[in-house]
Amino acid sequence: MNIIHVIVLAVIEGLTEFLPVSSTGHLVVASAIMGIGKDEFVKLFEIVIQLGAILAVVVLYFKRFFRSVDFYIKLIIGVIPAVIFGLLLKKKIDILLESPLVVAVAFVIGGVILLFVDEWFNKPTIDDEKEITYLTALKIGLFQCLAMVPGVSRSGASIVGGMTQKLSRKAAAEFSFFLAVPTMFGATLKDLYDFYKHGNMAAADLHQDIKYLLIGSAIAFIVALLAIKSFITFLEQKGFRLFGIYRILAGIVIIILYYSGNVLHTV
Repeated sequence: MNIIHVIVLAVIEGLTEFLPVSSTGHLVVASAIMGIGKDEFVKLFEIVIQLGAILAVVVLYFKRFFRSVDFYIKLIIGVIPAVIFGLLLKKKIDILLESPLVVAVAFVIGGVILLFVDEWFNKPTIDDEKEITYLTALKIGLFQCLAMVPGVSRSGASIVGGMTQKLSRKAAAEFSFFLAVPTMFGATLKDLYDFYKHGNMAAADLHQDIKYLLIGSAIAFIVALLAIKSFITFLEQKGFRLFGIYRILAGIVIIILYYSGNVLHTV
């Protein structure tokens, strides 16, 4: 992994983390195309830069994070399913993260769903996080767990989950952003601990590893700042259909590349 890889992956992460297109899926495919092997540091890097992008939410919605204690209770309840399933299925998830084909199939299935989701859930009654109940937060958290399969999209799964619970597109998107903060913070701490515990922080590479993590996180953070507001505006005006079309086309292209040569067989 070199500095060009770091920049490319970080930009991709910042652009896609909050779109219903799966940042993890894009990172898996981009890594394969660039020939980056899936060693332990690359896996750690992809998790840490996701946290960098997520921190953009804290900056943009800073006041919302000081609204009430009730806000944090909802986030804790919403993140519980991800914690449980993440601990139980971590080894299987790590295997899936190495497969561009899994990403492609998830892209297509998710794309088909996004083509129709605006029609299925077009009568929202909740337009603000304050109206979300604890039970609703838990249900949205369960939907978020679907994103453990690379290509599903954490934001997409949790936004659609919110819409099934009568949230407006904007309210569902914003709660998805808020829910990402404790989810990705916990995932990053866990991966950093595992990386350290398994002795992967070799002194010879430590300086470069830290440099890549900091640069990648900073770039993802800046790009995400620019992407979030644009996404909310687009979502309110246009809905999900364009994202559905993109996912289906991207999935088909990945499948063609996978079966037509060695382009996506490098991970």
